[in-house]
Amino acid sequence: MSCNPALTLARTARWTYSDAMTAHDFNIPADRLPELLCAMPKAELHMHIEGSLEPELIFALAQRNGVTLPYASVEELRQAYAFTNLQSFLDIYYAGASVLLEEQDFYDMAWAYLERAAADNVLRTEMFFDPQTHTARGVDVKVVIDGLHRACVDAEAKLGVSAALILCFLRHLSEEEAFETLAQALPYRDKFIGVGLDSSEVGHPPEKFAKVFARCRELGLRLVAHAGEEGPPAYVWSALDVLKVERVDHGVQSAKDPALMARLAKDRIPLTVCPLSNLKLCVFPDLKEHNLKTLLDAGLAATVNSDDPAYFGGYMNENFLQTFAATGLTAKHAWQLAANSFEGSFIDDAAKAGYIERLDETFARFAA
Repeated sequence: MSCNPALTLARTARWTYSDAMTAHDFNIPADRLPELLCAMPKAELHMHIEGSLEPELIFALAQRNGVTLPYASVEELRQAYAFTNLQSFLDIYYAGASVLLEEQDFYDMAWAYLERAAADNVLRTEMFFDPQTHTARGVDVKVVIDGLHRACVDAEAKLGVSAALILCFLRHLSEEEAFETLAQALPYRDKFIGVGLDSSEVGHPPEKFAKVFARCRELGLRLVAHAGEEGPPAYVWSALDVLKVERVDHGVQSAKDPALMARLAKDRIPLTVCPLSNLKLCVFPDLKEHNLKTLLDAGLAATVNSDDPAYFGGYMNENFLQTFAATGLTAKHAWQLAANSFEGSFIDDAAKAGYIERLDETFARFAA
């Protein structure tokens, strides 16, 4: 089975997958689908690095830094991971981040995630980080960025994982504070590729940050924003038309607006969907009711991601395995999701084509 679709993609300015999809033989036995999901190369585009702090590492860093936690043990902390909505998660998320004080802490956190990503055959990851979570505690932004960036550099050399950083503004804070954070981070501009918008969505529409995103666009930073997780489709429209983002993080509420669905499909705006997160935060009452298949079948560039894997019960492969088992997605959907993840990443077209070629080779091996 040749990989000519990837060669075609490398020569085209606009990424389309119709030819590649029809070129594939997706006649892969159902009992081999779980193995395929784990083996196929993929990119992760929606992962908060602070959300990868496993309880064991939280306690180790607390001991190293002399931080007292309000939990007696790892088991007690894990039992606290019972969330009813986004805010109940954020409360414990920020408490966990309190153990991060030194550059080595940020390196250790990122490295632990990157090793897990490599084990899940993640070839490219674009990790979110929240500097305001740390600067509010007196941690210098240089400490945060240097520790995370050093792990990204080592991941390329030691794990074969291409990793980059996206600085996120906390939307429950003011735009003025976002501008202050941007100013603090700009001396280290070469160590992050873009900006995003996260934290409590409802009541904090994207347009609240129109000016700071306009400035980031002038600086040549890549732009993404959380929209349409708990917030309405109107937030997705605002992220696109006011913030002018290139990717929408989550975006699952877009299915409630046919005109928005058509827009997202036409413009190939990637949606970085996080199934286990959506389940854990009660966006969907049951994983079998998740609308990922609806998004894909409507032609949207949806992807699968882990969001805050330490808190939501699974890294990349676990998100794929549980979602496919619950929703009946097929090998064709698996290829589409992986291809979408590379399409939506902030790397050049030649690199994308190389990753697609590796994806094709994996599918060919399973179809043989």
